[in-house]
Amino acid sequence: MTNPFSKPFITFVVMASISTIALARPSSREPLPKGTRVDRDVSYGSDPAQKMDVYSPQDAKDAPVIFMVHGGGWRRGDKAYPNVYTNKVAHWIPKGFIFISINYRMLPDANPIEQADDVAKALAYAQEHAKSWGADPARFILMGHSAGAHLVALITADPTIATHQGAKPWLGTIPLDSAAYDVVSIMEHRHFELYDQAFGKNRDFWEKASPTHRLKSATVPMLLVCSSRRILSQANAKAFAEKDHSLGGKATLLPQDLSHGQINAELGLPGAYTDKVDEFIHSLLSK
Repeated sequence: MTNPFSKPFITFVVMASISTIALARPSSREPLPKGTRVDRDVSYGSDPAQKMDVYSPQDAKDAPVIFMVHGGGWRRGDKAYPNVYTNKVAHWIPKGFIFISINYRMLPDANPIEQADDVAKALAYAQEHAKSWGADPARFILMGHSAGAHLVALITADPTIATHQGAKPWLGTIPLDSAAYDVVSIMEHRHFELYDQAFGKNRDFWEKASPTHRLKSATVPMLLVCSSRRILSQANAKAFAEKDHSLGGKATLLPQDLSHGQINAELGLPGAYTDKVDEFIHSLLSK
């Protein structure tokens, strides 16, 4: 059995918790592709945290949508951090995509299950208003990094979370180095305080917050990006994919020789990693 206290796991937790603390909301906006329209701080709920930024090409019509959920240990992070949107917007807006980056309530105001409800609520709002931005409500692709990857994996594993908030089906999901698939396994082994703060001590809650445990039937296609530098990340993503396969799903594993942070920040830069993600997205849109 892989030791959850191994060096790769320690490296991940340090990066997932400390690096997000060091990030500050940018004082100036990052440059955007020419012709990009931005609708900032669009409210999808009554809480001040329930907002989204919508990046769209001029004259967009029936455009596909990448719907992005930031990470930060379920406690920190922001939709406007450069590593969340800059390279992704620069890559996909010129290709005719709309890119939506959302905020959501975080600890201690909302636990991860409530955060998943926020993600689903934001998705429902974005689908409902898609045509006003030139988007196709039937061509949404979910993406998230770290804690955000856990949240999009959770609502994909159990789409009733999304339907209860009024969301419609989407094409596929791309978790970027998820912070958790099997929450029960994490909590039953040695782990760091980051997880105690998020998931507490109740096993029933662990199961409800666990994509692996909520997975009861085949999901929409998923591309599980994981850092090959983190043994535990790759093993947990593989176990999730295998369970999905056993149920008739088509989850695909995409290990990358990148750090946890690089998995997020470098997506969109020219290279094999972005090419592989593009291939997956194209496979969704071509059906």
